[in-house]
Amino acid sequence: MTIDDRNPQNESMQSENILIRVKDLEKRFGDLTALSEVNIDIHRGEVVVIIGPSGSGKSTFLRALNMLEDPTAGAVYFNGVNLADLSVNINIHRQKMGMVFQHFNLFPHMTILKNMTAAPIALLKKSRAEAEADAMRLLTRVGLAEKAHEYPAMLSGGQKQRVAIVRALAMNPDVMLFDEPTSALDPEMVGEVLEVMRDLAREGMTMVIVTHEMGFAREVGSRIVFMDEGRIVEEAAPEVFFTTPRRERIAQFLRKIL
Repeated sequence: MTIDDRNPQNESMQSENILIRVKDLEKRFGDLTALSEVNIDIHRGEVVVIIGPSGSGKSTFLRALNMLEDPTAGAVYFNGVNLADLSVNINIHRQKMGMVFQHFNLFPHMTILKNMTAAPIALLKKSRAEAEADAMRLLTRVGLAEKAHEYPAMLSGGQKQRVAIVRALAMNPDVMLFDEPTSALDPEMVGEVLEVMRDLAREGMTMVIVTHEMGFAREVGSRIVFMDEGRIVEEAAPEVFFTTPRRERIAQFLRKIL
């Protein structure tokens, strides 16, 4: 689309499709600038994969999307609401932003079923019967229905991460945020977690994923975002990003990891 092709109706339609809008986001820890002038729109149904060297701000950016890191400056709009506005009840909006971390964060004293149902019962006010039915449906989907009454310590790392994913899905989120979900897993367990994420992508779930799995990024991502020194350096479709990077810094990075 050229400048001349734009009209208010087109811009309105594009705006309605934006789930998350980040404007001039900055995050500083004392003298350290972790994020600087980050601007990005994330559209409904997109799979945005964030890659870059260690310390480039990827995880800080992801955590800032749902205010696990309070921005020093800038704004994060989610469904049109600025989450950085201190008057906003962030907990209400977090219910619609599922997040999966490196280390599962399951409650060790609860069975898998109780891990799955605690939040829907407490926050979504679902009945126990409804929450358990939904949990069993999701556990069946990832092949773990038989683990419902076991405790997290009895599961493998890959199984725990699959539970962590469907636990987030039990809240019916609008977007799923993944912070290097396979980095803590043994290599043979990585595939089972990535397959669940592939299924979500095929179903149209909006996802923002920080990962070092370049093959997965190329296969599933609708857009690759490269971060370095707290900034977004490049955004491109996977077929462009991995074959014809426009910056030597990115070419160097790809040569080291591919």
